[in-house]
Amino acid sequence: MSEVLKRTPLYEEHVALGAKIVPFAGYEMPVQYPEGITAEHRGVRTAAGLFDVSHMGEIEIRGPQALELVQFLTVNDASRLESGQAQYSALCREDGGVIDDLVVYRYPDRFMLVVNAANREKDVAWVKRHAARFDVNVADRSDDIALLALQGPRAQDILAELARVDLDRIRYYHFAEGAVNGRPATISRTGYTGEDGFELYVAADGAAALWRELLRVGGRSGLIATGLGARDSLRLEVGYALYGNDLDEEHTALASGLGWIVKLEKGEFVGRAALRRQKEEGATARLSGLRLLERGFPRHGYSVERSGESVGVVTSGTVSPTLGDGIALAYVATEAAAPGTEVDIVIRGRKVPAKTERPPFYRNGSIRK
Repeated sequence: MSEVLKRTPLYEEHVALGAKIVPFAGYEMPVQYPEGITAEHRGVRTAAGLFDVSHMGEIEIRGPQALELVQFLTVNDASRLESGQAQYSALCREDGGVIDDLVVYRYPDRFMLVVNAANREKDVAWVKRHAARFDVNVADRSDDIALLALQGPRAQDILAELARVDLDRIRYYHFAEGAVNGRPATISRTGYTGEDGFELYVAADGAAALWRELLRVGGRSGLIATGLGARDSLRLEVGYALYGNDLDEEHTALASGLGWIVKLEKGEFVGRAALRRQKEEGATARLSGLRLLERGFPRHGYSVERSGESVGVVTSGTVSPTLGDGIALAYVATEAAAPGTEVDIVIRGRKVPAKTERPPFYRNGSIRK
């Protein structure tokens, strides 16, 4: 039996723009528009792109022990969050395997966990299972909320024409509640591209009108609709991991390069004991960046070798539209993972030389930290 795919509130907008629609995370999503992935990618780097990411999940947690539940479930320290601040984090199993990566938002009266679409049902069940021990209310708000991502160096100038909020006061990984195009919105200075920009959480029934108005207003500044294809190449250039490729339950948060968000000292949380043990003993492999030294297109599943021996496997790869080089993320044996280590990626039976490199590969983004 074929899977019944869902549609975001913006599906008809994508069709009207001539997008190529593909199945993704249980949804019919635009992978590219007629201008093509490379043009969309470069448009985000030089001007701005508008993405539909309404397939993402939003889990709302309210109640006297909302912070305690978030602290117990996530690896980062949510107690450090002020109201109006967001935090990148992860949910882990008891053995440290990554259930999902997510962004935690702290509002004055609640928390919101923004999770990956493919993991939505799993994540909701995980949160509710543990919530039984806490004085909280958990609600899946995913179908009520649409999410638009406006990304690129001209994003703020474009949004300023429609937002009734002082955007200069919203710092990186902070957010404000206000009106956009006359409708309530959460305006978050976050994104997945390595460029400055905003993610706009709005009621699903107002998403289409906002999409059209942003494209109309932003057209004068070079704004273009942008699909999942460019989203993937943009995130890979700056080394952002993609769940299901670079992150999964079989690799721990430490092996996955997320050690910088794992706060072992904050107190008890799911997976803490296993992660503490691995930190003491060391991981056998870790997620690393690779840059090809010759022409080639590294793809998911390609073998990584050193001196003829397999030392890893590519999890994500592309030819960077900005840099022109083949770049990849791969789980590489720890002894071969140090930056500058020479390895080979086996591409269609040919060994293409590469070097390990600490991401980001592209370092000239417009993010204002």
